[in-house]
Amino acid sequence: MSEYETFQHGKPRFDQNTFSGRFRHFLDVIDPSTLFVSERRLQESVELLDRFKQGTLPPGVTDTQAIIHPDTGEKILMPFRMSGFIPFGTPVVVGLLLPNQTLVSTIFWQGLNQSHNACVNYSNRNASKPAPASKFFQGYLGAVTSAVSIAVGLNVLIQKSSRFSPTTRLLVQRFIPFPAVATANVCNVVLMRHSELSEGISVLDDNGNVVGTSKVAAKHALLETALTRVVMPMPILMLPPIIMAALEKLPLLQRRRRLVLPVHSLVCLAAFGLALPLAISLFPQMSQISVNQLEPEIAMATDCKVVTYNKGL
Repeated sequence: MSEYETFQHGKPRFDQNTFSGRFRHFLDVIDPSTLFVSERRLQESVELLDRFKQGTLPPGVTDTQAIIHPDTGEKILMPFRMSGFIPFGTPVVVGLLLPNQTLVSTIFWQGLNQSHNACVNYSNRNASKPAPASKFFQGYLGAVTSAVSIAVGLNVLIQKSSRFSPTTRLLVQRFIPFPAVATANVCNVVLMRHSELSEGISVLDDNGNVVGTSKVAAKHALLETALTRVVMPMPILMLPPIIMAALEKLPLLQRRRRLVLPVHSLVCLAAFGLALPLAISLFPQMSQISVNQLEPEIAMATDCKVVTYNKGL
């Protein structure tokens, strides 16, 4: 028997009203093993889901066999799935935190990071309303411009500062990626999903039926997503410099400098693995909002006091 509750279509198997339930849910979502699900296995899952809807599941099928994406049903490219965020994003984080960054390397790593983020944001957006490709490019250009401008500007200021010793300057430079990435992440989310603000997103009643389209709900969705994008890089970009500053003083790493990069990579991987599920668990993916906070036409279209919207990831 499965240790989880009976499978219900469209509903996560863990309680989304608690942080621990959301954390367990997103540990499943980011599980890298799902990157290697074959086309045949995926098609089998689609067929199982169809049979579940029809009430004709064969005997012996367990809940854990229903592994299809619950939202759009679209197949997302491997590097842009949430399950691919850590394995494909960690090398970029290592690059962002490399010491002695040049102008060219700063631009390269910040640009690569925001390119990846833009694709992840677009692939995991609220897809209830179509978004033109032009919004994708606006978000990409805005995020890269902000990230590179902040990172380069801070680097120039620190290099010109005479108050820092060489050792202190090197340590401070390692923290520069955080304000650049956090600011760019917010720009990325807002610009990539700007069409949601202008057109609104679908809100659902207790039965999952679309009540209407709300711009207010879209603002809440983008605010919640933007907050997760500020929280996420905190441990990813701030813990490794602190940990590596201590580890690099160890005799082993002093003698064998070639081990510094592999150790640095493992530290970044651990920080990423901790930060991602914690950040995206701050808010439920399917969030709720009182109809009194929404447009009058939404309140008139339903008897529900609270409606639901997909904030995206």
